[in-house]
Amino acid sequence: MRHNKKFNHLGRTKAHRDAMLANMTISLITHKRIFTTLAKAKALRVYAEPIINRAKDDNTSSRRLVFSYLQNKEAVTELFQEIATKIADRPGGYTRILKTGNRLGDNAKTCFIELVDYNENMLGEKEAKKATRTRRSRKVAAKAEATEATATEQA
Repeated sequence: MRHNKKFNHLGRTKAHRDAMLANMTISLITHKRIFTTLAKAKALRVYAEPIINRAKDDNTSSRRLVFSYLQNKEAVTELFQEIATKIADRPGGYTRILKTGNRLGDNAKTCFIELVDYNENMLGEKEAKKATRTRRSRKVAAKAEATEATATEQA
């Protein structure tokens, strides 16, 4: 019976899967965005987000724990110095998966996974979109403004 065995094995052994996810996490930390299949990206998110969350408190024990997963000094130092400062106030959800379509050879669903705080285009759009919204149509809103203007002039 397969009770409580919900994660994707990705057609690999445990050692191969752990090595692949560690390498993908290192690439994600160094390049901030990687292109991969959708199944691998979903498995990577489950693997990488606790490691990124561990970088919030910079002490020896958390560095050793992260290094035991990644085995790469450059990635660990970049995670604790650069990425930890950007994610300090974020409560979770450090990665974003955006689907890019299907691959030509085997029709696999492809996507890219990125660190949320490093996509400058999406950060800029979020700030520029702030506008007041009304539930009335433009004609009704214009008439209401005109009547308010005349009421203030008469008063």
